Amino acid sequence: MQTEFQIRSFIGSNDKDWQDPGFHSHITLEISILLEGQGVFEWENGKEMLEAGHVILIPSLVSHRFEGIGRSRYGVIHLEGMPTRMTELLQMLVNEKNPTLFALSRLDKDRFEKLFREWLRIKASQLKEKSWNYISWTEVMVLFLLEHSQKDQQALTITKAADYIRENLQQGVQISGMAVLAGLSEAGFRRLFEQIYHMSPKQYQQQCRMAEAKWLLSSSNKDIMEIADQIGFNRLHSFSQWFKQTEGVSPSEWRKMQRRG
Repeated sequence: MQTEFQIRSFIGSNDKDWQDPGFHSHITLEISILLEGQGVFEWENGKEMLEAGHVILIPSLVSHRFEGIGRSRYGVIHLEGMPTRMTELLQMLVNEKNPTLFALSRLDKDRFEKLFREWLRIKASQLKEKSWNYISWTEVMVLFLLEHSQKDQQALTITKAADYIRENLQQGVQISGMAVLAGLSEAGFRRLFEQIYHMSPKQYQQQCRMAEAKWLLSSSNKDIMEIADQIGFNRLHSFSQWFKQTEGVSPSEWRKMQRRG
């Protein structure tokens, strides 16, 4: 008989060094993310130093322990009795026998924390459809991790460059500067960026600009020239031409279509 889906989740904070009293295991699948500070994760076959943004997925009955170094915050989720769809999503992330460690970029870590905090607020509320809420919110969080996780530790350097692009859409992509920050040659930086994001830094910037433009067009009443300027176009004509080339309609028509829909 299928066990009823259960989720236990919380944010644990400490202002000084701490450590688990010893190795332990549990029947649940655990997802822990270091939201702030540094830490250590250890299991029978390995040990990893943790930085903010590191996520650890721990299969059922795997013995492990955590430490926190200085001020630290962990977001923790325990899952049991997952429905089939959720299990299939988690299988894309979890090694059945060993813990899986991956990382979120700084921006994605901050976005996940907001999502996680909103989930904790929902969970504390009186819910008409408790079971559906629990399953749906958990699936959203797992999907977020699936979409934004990076297992290659070298990728963390590149995700910092990607974060910079996302936060500075008004500026052009300066490959030379980002390569220096990443400690790579320009050719090496381009190659690794394309390996991780499957597109060039310039194409990534254009994708981010389009996503931001669509979000602003659909969620705000900002003037189209203001939106154009916010994502790096100083002429309305240039923005409209660029947008139409990709979407087949002008920004103003696209906005009307969304609202009619």
